[in-house]
Amino acid sequence: MIKNLIFSSPRWLYSHLWLSDIAMGLFIIFIFKSIVQRLTTKGPMIWPIFGIHPTVALNVSNLYEWGSKALIKSGGTFYYRGLWMGGTFGIVTSDPVKIEYMLKTNFKNFPKGKAYKQRFYDFLGDGIFNADDELWRTQRRVANSEMHSTRFARFSMESVKTLVHDKLLKVLDAKKGCVIDLQDVLLRFTFDNTCAVAFGVDSGCLEVEMPETPFAKAFETVTFMILMRFLIPRYLWKPMKFFRLGFEKTLHEAVKIVHDFSEKTVRERKIELLSNKEGKIVTSRCDLLSRLIVMEQDKKESIFSDKLLRDFCVSFILAGRDTSSVGLSWFFWLITKYPSVETRILDEIDNILRQREKHYKENQENIVFTEEELKKMTYLQAAISESLRLYPPVSFDHKEPQEDDVFPDGTPIAKGARVVYMMYGMARMESLWGKDCCEFRPERWIKDGEFVRESQFKYTVFNAGPRLCVGKKFAYMQMKMIVASILLRYRLKVVEGHKVCPKINTTLYMKYGLLVTMEPRAKLKD
Repeated sequence: MIKNLIFSSPRWLYSHLWLSDIAMGLFIIFIFKSIVQRLTTKGPMIWPIFGIHPTVALNVSNLYEWGSKALIKSGGTFYYRGLWMGGTFGIVTSDPVKIEYMLKTNFKNFPKGKAYKQRFYDFLGDGIFNADDELWRTQRRVANSEMHSTRFARFSMESVKTLVHDKLLKVLDAKKGCVIDLQDVLLRFTFDNTCAVAFGVDSGCLEVEMPETPFAKAFETVTFMILMRFLIPRYLWKPMKFFRLGFEKTLHEAVKIVHDFSEKTVRERKIELLSNKEGKIVTSRCDLLSRLIVMEQDKKESIFSDKLLRDFCVSFILAGRDTSSVGLSWFFWLITKYPSVETRILDEIDNILRQREKHYKENQENIVFTEEELKKMTYLQAAISESLRLYPPVSFDHKEPQEDDVFPDGTPIAKGARVVYMMYGMARMESLWGKDCCEFRPERWIKDGEFVRESQFKYTVFNAGPRLCVGKKFAYMQMKMIVASILLRYRLKVVEGHKVCPKINTTLYMKYGLLVTMEPRAKLKD
């Protein structure tokens, strides 16, 4: 009778079922699942509902430290579940063996994946940064050919020199003694430089007045708004995108500004290069866009449509702008905390300059470092590498297996799962870098006076395997030129009380910038 009453009369059930009863039942299930989870896993808790620890889900600024501690606790690899309603299982790892398997050994089975490409497609389209398979291979081959050419190396080096001396140092001189956000200044520099190298245009970002240019502002907005697509479920951001609501509306408007500028540049450059009376292409330009257009005409084949030219160059700007500037911001901050490293860098620069025949007859403000001099700066390269190890601009990346797979140590991974390798956490693993892993120690990169490279799969700052960054050499030369030129002339002092911490983004920005004062350094003496 009771059974018939309950099942035949839902109203009776609802009227006798209190909210507190439901809450108590859910709480008991929560406690039971949590105890089972704690007893059966060595990694971090996969919490009911959230998937990860609720404080991380609600305060994503904890993500870097949480991930690092979880990697250490788990021994280098742990399973996780997405933020919302459990999500799908994935793996976070710092194991170089697993990373090598993904990025090299079984490269074909671990592309960027559908989830990654969907989130970036509006912005990067089919550009090299967002492409897989044959489309990626084609762009990679072209990028390798052009960026490793003598012509491009000379052009990019001259571009860096010009911007350092005609813009960067002039801005710093005008702001000396004043509080400046060095991260913002460096972002402006690398944006101008990558625009010059990719598009052959001056974006006008780095000026004494610190102007706000629409293209640069939109670019910065896009990189942050796309992060939101990784932090909320697909079933939420997809409808928001369709109806252009909230952050998706802001993202759409910012992407339009970036694309309009890029498409206009592509159109005008094609007209400039292809409209002369003789039908011959003007080849004096060496920027990537011009070289790609020339290559298309010379081979009389169509690889790059106007859209792909746009996507390729936008990808190049994204890769070059944020990574170098963010990496340099952390470098300069570390230098202020470790004055002995700064002293060694200055000694190295001084020793190199002493080799110049007329060094002390030239004005220190006018010293321009040559490419050969930059190559000799071994300790500086070690210090930059060490800074990038501790604060990698791209602090984590993920792959999506196309088929079920098994890592070399027997760890299974399901088709469609996300495999995250976290460079920020890897740098803090004693098993990889020793007991002093958290210290800023450039000496770990030097042996017998020579710079010693680490395995790509242990030091994945520039990616690894077939996707190893084609602009790695260019990035080092740019950073060395900037650091040597600034430290030769200025001593940096971080504003007292200024808080420096990471900001959750697609790149490892400083959350509150880097507020410093620039004090002119004493002149070199004979």
